[in-house]
Amino acid sequence: MSNIVGTVAPGWEPVRDAFAANLANTEEVGAGVSAYHRGVQVVDLWGGWFDAEKTVPYAEHSLQLVFSTTKGITAIAVAMCVDRGLLSYDAPVSQYWPEFAAHGKGDATVAQLLSHQVGLYTVDGPITLDEALDWATVTARLADTAPRWPIGSAHGYHALTFGWLAGELVRRVDPAHRSLGTFVREEITIPLGIELFVGLPAESMSRVSPILTSPPTDDPAVAALVAQFIGPGTPAGDALSLNGAFSTTSEPGVLGASVFNTRAVLAAEIPAANGVSNAPSLAKVYAATMTPIDGVQLMSDAVRNRARITVTPENEPDNCLIMPTTFGMGFMTAGAFSMYAGPGSYGHPGAGGSVAFAQPEREFSFAYVMNQMASNLASDMRAQALIDACTKVIDAG
Repeated sequence: MSNIVGTVAPGWEPVRDAFAANLANTEEVGAGVSAYHRGVQVVDLWGGWFDAEKTVPYAEHSLQLVFSTTKGITAIAVAMCVDRGLLSYDAPVSQYWPEFAAHGKGDATVAQLLSHQVGLYTVDGPITLDEALDWATVTARLADTAPRWPIGSAHGYHALTFGWLAGELVRRVDPAHRSLGTFVREEITIPLGIELFVGLPAESMSRVSPILTSPPTDDPAVAALVAQFIGPGTPAGDALSLNGAFSTTSEPGVLGASVFNTRAVLAAEIPAANGVSNAPSLAKVYAATMTPIDGVQLMSDAVRNRARITVTPENEPDNCLIMPTTFGMGFMTAGAFSMYAGPGSYGHPGAGGSVAFAQPEREFSFAYVMNQMASNLASDMRAQALIDACTKVIDAG
């Protein structure tokens, strides 16, 4: 029983079929998928189960933690500030945030920060979870951290720190000095009439389907390989856990999903990793980056086209994730690590499977959320099956 509910526009039935196949044939537990084409919602489906015990159906109003899919929302907030003339991608970060200049970072540009080239994937020294959840503390620590490589000479995934760095820029340049979560709520969520939180209110907690992790591998060789690349003290391990602040005893050195299920973490503002939303809300946001939706367009054509250009060197290995990754102005762009719908796509995937993006060439936006994490950071096969079904429908039309 898959409990599939929702609608697809005529001709989009293959997406429902792909969604049903995911629920029947993969590790899927509960999930939602939505797509817009030419400014119109054409897919809105949800199904499966809200809980690991499969006793409560995944519902229309279920909310889901989407990990790094949040980064795309933060990139949109930054782009809105650029559109308003509050911020320039080409200006030094220190022009807006003077303290950031410490340790030789004075010339680092906003573009370099947004494309993970500033070498600040963690902070110097130990940090506790409570300190990491305090905005003023963690941003001050980042400003006073030395870059891990000469700025602009390499890039490495700022798994958690990206959100505080970009979010502090928004706070500094916003005339009302709003936090990133408040900016998103007042400038994106309310105008579009959606549910999207960076900093979850207490009254919504009960509707968040808990993230479920895959069991750890029992293959010693695989476990050793994982420890080598993302264990404590490695760039990936430190980036994903902020020097262990977000890890758990069962998941040492890596981002602990169980920590992200807690009220304290969901209530904080972690604009790289703790967004809570649903598929129709995320797909609507990305649609509104291309064309007016309900009278709201979030980005101009000029800023959008700048923001989605890949600026990281072709085939350059990611210093944290090892394999090549591709970034524009905060968006992960289309590449081997994040295929999306192909060239021109911009958005962001989240750990374990979630993803949201747009592709202007097809006038297409897409979002997928789920509660069962796969053991991957991007290019989830469940999401890709749904994306492929969507693009086949569009291309056949």
